[in-house]
Amino acid sequence: MERTLSSDLLFEQASTKTQAAWPLRLIAALTIWQRRIVSRRQLARLDSRLLADAGISESQRYVEMNKPFWR
Repeated sequence: MERTLSSDLLFEQASTKTQAAWPLRLIAALTIWQRRIVSRRQLARLDSRLLADAGISESQRYVEMNKPFWR
């Protein structure tokens, strides 16, 4: 005997998984945004010697520092 699932049951399972996953995605996004903010603040504090050691030009630093935290 073969058992088949109704489309309603499949939709309900997918909806439940999506609802359970959104808090984790939100936490992940907030963590990434915080890391970007911190790293850009650190980049702003580097002097020209340290930038040269890292292989970063002043213009590259300027571009990176002017990005919004979500990009």
